[in-house]
Order: sequence, then structure tokens, then C-alpha cells
Amino acid sequence: MENQIEGTIIRISGPVVQAKDMLGARLYDVARIGKQGLIGEIIQVENDIATIQCYEVTDGIRPGEPVIGTGEPLSVMLGPGIMSQIYDGIQRPLPAIKEETGAFIHRGVETPALDMTKEWDFEVTVKVGDEVLGGDVIATVQETPSYLHKILVPPRLKGKIVETADSGTYNIQKVLAVLEDEDGDRHELKGYHLWPVRIPRPIKKRLNSDEPLVTGQRIFDTFFPIAKGGVAAIPGPFGTGKTVSQHQLAKYSDAQIVVYVGCGERGNEMTDVLEVFPELDDPRSGEKLMARTTMIANTSNMPVAAREASVYTGVTMAEYFRDQGYDVAMMADSTSRWAEAMREISGRLEEMPGEAGYPAYLASKIAAYYERGGRAVLIGSDDNIGSVSIIGAVSPPGGDFSEPVTQNTLRIVKAFWALTKKLAEQRHFPAISYLDSYTLYWDVLKDYYREHFSEDFEELRNKAFRLLQEDNELQEIVQLVGPDALPPAERITLEAARILKEDFLQQNAFHEVDSFCSPKKQAIMLRNVFDTYEKMKELFAAGVELSDIMEKDIFDRLPRMKYESDLKKLEKLGEDIRALNTSMFKIVTI
Repeated sequence: MENQIEGTIIRISGPVVQAKDMLGARLYDVARIGKQGLIGEIIQVENDIATIQCYEVTDGIRPGEPVIGTGEPLSVMLGPGIMSQIYDGIQRPLPAIKEETGAFIHRGVETPALDMTKEWDFEVTVKVGDEVLGGDVIATVQETPSYLHKILVPPRLKGKIVETADSGTYNIQKVLAVLEDEDGDRHELKGYHLWPVRIPRPIKKRLNSDEPLVTGQRIFDTFFPIAKGGVAAIPGPFGTGKTVSQHQLAKYSDAQIVVYVGCGERGNEMTDVLEVFPELDDPRSGEKLMARTTMIANTSNMPVAAREASVYTGVTMAEYFRDQGYDVAMMADSTSRWAEAMREISGRLEEMPGEAGYPAYLASKIAAYYERGGRAVLIGSDDNIGSVSIIGAVSPPGGDFSEPVTQNTLRIVKAFWALTKKLAEQRHFPAISYLDSYTLYWDVLKDYYREHFSEDFEELRNKAFRLLQEDNELQEIVQLVGPDALPPAERITLEAARILKEDFLQQNAFHEVDSFCSPKKQAIMLRNVFDTYEKMKELFAAGVELSDIMEKDIFDRLPRMKYESDLKKLEKLGEDIRALNTSMFKIVTI
């Protein structure tokens, strides 16, 4: 390459390498380190000294070995073959590498992210004379049964199509069209293009979203919804269900494309994900979930610098799918490991540490990452709309939500789903705290809920919050004096709250029916819970003993609501609840 710079290693500190004679090197360019050609990225330049973070283990590398600056930024390859693939943090395809090197990636191995020889059925959609600009579709490929891949004019190009290929079967290196810009320069448009991971892909206009990302999880959809194009965080200590929650969101959310990034998680956890995900059936299409999923696996025993790259690689791929007009859900598990990698690199650079040893720029890095989510009018001629919803897991040490990563994430995200050890120990899953969590999206989504799901959805939701708050206050008294010491009216409140928590908020991720719950079913279930609550108060006021009310078969049918797929049966349960009256009971008079 013309822009290559050759230098020499002068210092090595773990994944951080310094090289001299690198005059002309640019920040964030890729460098090849040592005789083995390890892959790294220039993160600091001072005179002719370049500091490089290496994405591979630097064991055995020594001062005096060569460093080659490629002059190119770290980029991802975007084109057919990206879907259903499993990559490492710098977009090396793991299945392809495993065939070459076995279970572990050999150092210095550079494998193209896409299969350059595999042939695809391209349908060319432009013709000679068409005026096009960045973001316009020039061809399509039915990559999987669930995903139509749209080949785009790369951003920032604009001009007239002067040559096209016929529709047919080609590999991705085929020139599908030639674009001539206003200066008369010609640009070959192939089946793929490259994009730097640290530069957000451009959009025409950012939009506010008034449509929810429906997840099928009652605690999220009813209590703490997220909009399409929204950003959310799931913080929680070890073992509280962050990964399972993200699996549920990936499987059931009504996003069309899923990008899952395992960032620095334990190797056995990522192994489970990699083994389980390809076997999951997609409830939307009946195909495998991987037919609309791309995964990035970066385990905790991989070099720390690659964790940072994996997050940017994932979000860049998500933006590419968004640019095709799709709604994309990106899961990052977990951003804490990414922040820890930044802390280690910062320490080796001898930068002034901030709170808890994290670099002073932690907040801006987290903000810049989440800002790449959103719903937008896309570049191109047609003003299409796409979205990227980012859901990041956070792993605060000891479940301490006051630590810097959680707090800086809190300042950015608008939906905060706090997992608690207490609920997890009670076998209450998902263990999302209904008192500590919140959403800022409800005000823009409530009209959508009212129109599409239930007119009384907001009223039911408000009642549920009030009931849970009353229950929380009463639980403090119960711990002191026991439930039997409470007056009957408060015992009714406790019983109604128990029904709400156990029969509505708890959800079985492994049950065929309960794993997904539509918002319409959620509204009916909530209505049945509060009809029961009101009927209990009404009957007790009329002189019916609380113990007699509790013996009715209604209280056996309520726990089975979640396992019922027929909404008419749930509505019939509500009718039976409302039909209860004093004639069915023995009235106690004094």
C-alpha cells in the first residue's frame, strides 16, 4: 500500500506496544506488529512515536521487531455472507478460522470477513442513466429465508450509473455497477464495501420514536417499555439473569435483525450462547433465529483491546442493517467488560485515572456508543426509515449500582432495567426490580398502547405501580408483626400484590406459551388481576370472610393465566371474576 509506514518496536507493556520511526502515522490506523504480523490499532501519536493497542496476545514479541502501519483504519466488510455468521471482535469469522487453526485462533491470522468466492444470486435493480446517491439500493440478494440483503451505494458517493451488470450468480467481488460522479471520476460498485468502525454511518435526520419495541416480556412491555431506536441498560450482579433476559429480547422482540455482541464474558457463557443460538427457532418466521442474527464472540480470556473493537464492530454492522431500512436490535453483554478493557489500556498508557481507576473519558466513550442507536430517516433517494435499538448489559461489581460504569450509563439510557439479587434468590424471574427500574419512553408510547393494545392500558399500568408501592410499604410492617396482625383491608392488598407479582410479573422463559406474551394478553391478564382485587374488597365490605373468598376456584385459575394461549378463555375468566356476588357466599353478620 502507498500509505504504509515501517517502524520498529521500542517498548511492550502487555497489549500496548510503542514503535519509533512512525512519522506520518494516523490515529486509529491498523498496524501489523512484529514478525508474526499481529493486528493492532494506533491509539496515540507523539512525534515519530506511535502507541498501538494490540488485538492479539503479545507474548514472545520483542523490541527491535518491525511494525508496519497500513495507513487504513480498522474497518468492517459489509456485504452478503454477513448474516448468520459468528465473528471475533475484529470481524474474523470463527467457523472459517476454526477449520484452519483448530479451537484457538493462531496469532497473525487474517481471514476475510466474507467468503470472497461464494456465489450469490444478485438481482441488479439499477440501469444505465439512473442518478443515485449514497444509501440507494443497486441490487438485492435473498441471503437467508428471513433476510433480503440490499446492496447499497456506499455513503458519500453521488452520480450517474454508466455501466451495470446483468442480474445473475456472482461472488461479491463482481462489479455490479459503475458510478460516475460530477468530477467525471468512476467508482466501481461491488457486492460489498468497507466502513471504519469508529465513524458512525451517516443519516439524513434523527427521529423521535412513538412505536414500542415489543418484547413479549411483561415486565418490559407493561412496566418499562423501550421505543424502537431506543437505548436501554440491564445492570445486575452475577447470576441474576442478564444473559437470559437478552436472549429473550433477541428471540422475541419485534426487531427484524439481531446483532449480539458477547463482550468479555466468561468463555463457558459464550460457548453456551454459540451452541444454543443456532438451534433456536424464530417465532416470527419458523426458520432458525440465526437466519436474521449476526454474532460477535469475545471471551474474557481474549486480549482486552479486542473487547473495545468488538463493541464498535457490532454497532457498525447494526448501522449497516439499519441503512437497508430494517429495525435492528443490538445486544451488548456486557459494557462493563468493555469499560474494564479501557481501564487497563489507560493504565498502561500511564494516563491520569478517574473514579475507580477508569479513564477520565469513560463517560464520553459510553455516551458516544449509545448515541449510535436511534431511529432515523436514512440517506438515499427514498427517505426510508430504519432503527437501531441498543440494549447493553452492565455487570457492576457486587451489584453496586453507584459504580462509575452504571452511573455513566444511567445518564445516557432512557430505559433502566435493574436486576436484583433479592428477587433472583426468591426464584422470581425475570429478576427485574419493579421499584428501582424506570423508563422515560412511556409518555411518547402511551398513545400507541391505547390505540393498538387496550384503551385502559395506561390506567391498568398506573394501578399496578400503586399496588406494588403499597405492598412494599406493608411488607416492612409484615416483617415486624406478621401478616395476621394486619387489618383485613391491608391483607387484601397484600394478596392482590402477591397475585400481581407471581401470576403476572414472573415469566417462564422456557415454557412454550409463557415465554412470549403479547401486549393484548398482558392487558387482559392485568385487568383480571385488578377485577379480582376490586371484587375481593367489594365482597369483604358486604360481609364475606376473606378466607371464604380465597377458597373460590378463581384463585386456582389466576396462576394458570400465563400458560393460556386462548385470549377468549382469559376474557371468560374475567367475566367469571366480575360475576362473583354475595349470593355465592355465607354472609357473616354481627
